[in-house]
Amino acid sequence: MVSRRSHQKSRTGCAQCKKRRIKCDELRPACSNCVKHSITCDFQTGSPSSASPAHPPKLLKQASSIKSPDSARSSVRSKPVLSNGFDPGQLHMGDLELLHQFVTSTCYTTSNRTESHNLWRITVPQEGFHHDFLMRGILAIAALHLSRLRPDGAADYQNIAHSHQDKALSMFQTAMTNMNERNCHAFFALSSLIVVYAFASPRKSGTLAFTDDSQDSPGEASWLPLIRGVNSILQQVWPWVESGPLRGLLQPGVINTMDIRLPKPASHQLKELAGLCETAAGGDEAVSAYQDAVKALQKCYAKIFTRASVECEIGTAFTWPVEVPDKFIQLLNARAPEALVILAHYCVVLHHLDDYWWMKGWAAHVMGNIYNELNESWREWIQWPSDTISRNERCLVWRPLSPDMIPT
Repeated sequence: MVSRRSHQKSRTGCAQCKKRRIKCDELRPACSNCVKHSITCDFQTGSPSSASPAHPPKLLKQASSIKSPDSARSSVRSKPVLSNGFDPGQLHMGDLELLHQFVTSTCYTTSNRTESHNLWRITVPQEGFHHDFLMRGILAIAALHLSRLRPDGAADYQNIAHSHQDKALSMFQTAMTNMNERNCHAFFALSSLIVVYAFASPRKSGTLAFTDDSQDSPGEASWLPLIRGVNSILQQVWPWVESGPLRGLLQPGVINTMDIRLPKPASHQLKELAGLCETAAGGDEAVSAYQDAVKALQKCYAKIFTRASVECEIGTAFTWPVEVPDKFIQLLNARAPEALVILAHYCVVLHHLDDYWWMKGWAAHVMGNIYNELNESWREWIQWPSDTISRNERCLVWRPLSPDMIPT
């Protein structure tokens, strides 16, 4: 007589195996016997009739001990998070749409460099998965981009963008008290997106929109201080960012441009501005600030004019705001006519960025506000930049550096 093969009894098997009086291997989400016979295993349905395993899966134990993102208000994630309320049947389709928009379209509009495109498309969102404030910033920019692409839903997308940006800034400010090597890349990326958001936000007519004026709405008015603020943050974390995953977003070094021969109209205007500075009102400190601002403008013109293909056009254009002295910003806030005239000549640089959706119309917008601030006697000083922008001219034509551009 053949003896019956012995086996260990299963006391925690599924109900189907118990009913058929066969051993259950207790595999989940469905045991092998149920899979083999194409029947529904009660492990799949979570039926209370089946006994619970003596030791719950490790992932579920971890999930039960992790607070939800909303309750924890954490801006940094180092591990995958599952909250007690996690429901795999629910998706935030709106946020997924925004993320898709960013990685398939918006990421290509932050720079004209291929290397930067790949970083914004892949690396920056990867950082966002670990830092909520950065992901919120990504979604906010994508929503503003969609508000331009889908005019019928512009108001809704703008509201969504505003909501994400508010939360991003709140978390960003909290996290700024602890900038370190681990989160500095997210700080740098969001700082850059904050500037883009300021330019991309709807503009209000009649506001100056270039100074830190409390009468102007936050995010719209303060683009000059914002650009300077990004540079300030970058200086704090430069050694880490320079050797980190986003180092390709940094502005490459450029040659000394102070002696570059600019096109005659631009060169003539800079000489006129230099003469204006020498007789400017406000004392020696003001005169020095104006002169430094014009020198920085000359450098910016030259960098645009001799821009190498590997340089980021936006980064080059934004060198002037970070190089002007604090006193010059104060004079702009005071609506000093000399400061407004110099800023009007910087609008020529901004106009070179007019092909970017988030910069479209900004040069003309700022120029129009400057015109309204100046009286008739000062308006002749901004005739050249005003005409250049109104005729849609790119007077600082990009070309490779050649010997005839350098005076001998």
